[in-house]
Amino acid sequence: MSEKTGKNVKTGTAGPADGTEQRRLSVFKTYKLYVGGKFPRSESGRVYEVTDSGRNWLANAPLSSRKDARDTVVAARKAFGGWAGATAYNRGQVLYRVAEMLEGRREQFAAEVADAEGLSRAQAAAQVDAAVDRWVWYAGWTDKIAQIVGGGNPVAGPFFNLSSPEPTGVVAVLAPQESSFLGLVSVLAPVIATGNTAVVIASEKAPLPALSLGEVLATSDVPGGVVNILSGRTAEIAAPLAAHQDVNAIDLAGAGEALAKELEIAAADNLKRVLRPQPVDDWAATPGTDRMTAFLETKTVWHPTGSLGASGSAY
Repeated sequence: MSEKTGKNVKTGTAGPADGTEQRRLSVFKTYKLYVGGKFPRSESGRVYEVTDSGRNWLANAPLSSRKDARDTVVAARKAFGGWAGATAYNRGQVLYRVAEMLEGRREQFAAEVADAEGLSRAQAAAQVDAAVDRWVWYAGWTDKIAQIVGGGNPVAGPFFNLSSPEPTGVVAVLAPQESSFLGLVSVLAPVIATGNTAVVIASEKAPLPALSLGEVLATSDVPGGVVNILSGRTAEIAAPLAAHQDVNAIDLAGAGEALAKELEIAAADNLKRVLRPQPVDDWAATPGTDRMTAFLETKTVWHPTGSLGASGSAY
């Protein structure tokens, strides 16, 4: 022990010169919303307590308001043009970067998922690994989905007829309530992989992994506004999003039967695309392409072929 500094020479830790252990105050994490690439608190100033499966306090999460919901739509719409206009290959690179960053924070997310869902650390780590793999999976699909749902159409006449997929626009996503991270990634990744922008409502009882995901997205080349994450009471936030005239589609994965019906009625006002809740036994199972095609529009272009000569042949 150094008599001057009280620093333990063997361990390198600082402490009083008498050898007693110095205690530190706990530094609790402040969770915030993720809107437009920034981390605001709820404009209402409200928070709510998040507990683990044993009812032990974990953190205070922002309790988003209707105003927060409207702000996220503005941010998502502003980001839509640039994200939809990016090449599919570039979007794939960005999604892969998200997977890289998640891999580096694997232990943090495993701990948050374990607390959120009452899982063992090994089970939670498996969920996180599956979520990372899911990002990689969708990253690979960004420049391939057009080949599955687009193509040339046979027509009777001197025309080309080509169909290609285009993103729907701003999509509101109600994250699954029980699968706080893998389920969230499974509904979010296909939305942005196809060029849409997203407003996500995190699991009401387990929002912390989703709010931490915002920190990853902010450092993963994802343009601000492409993904916006809210926490709070699902029904309170979802209602203004379902009725919002600038929201083009809504995924009701995290809504119960009664809420889903109410939101579907509200969504009909501007003819939103609606993906109804579907029972999922295992979020780790191969998801297929349904969630990507659910939020794609098809653009069909006709073009005359023209004549090459007197014979009437055409190209």
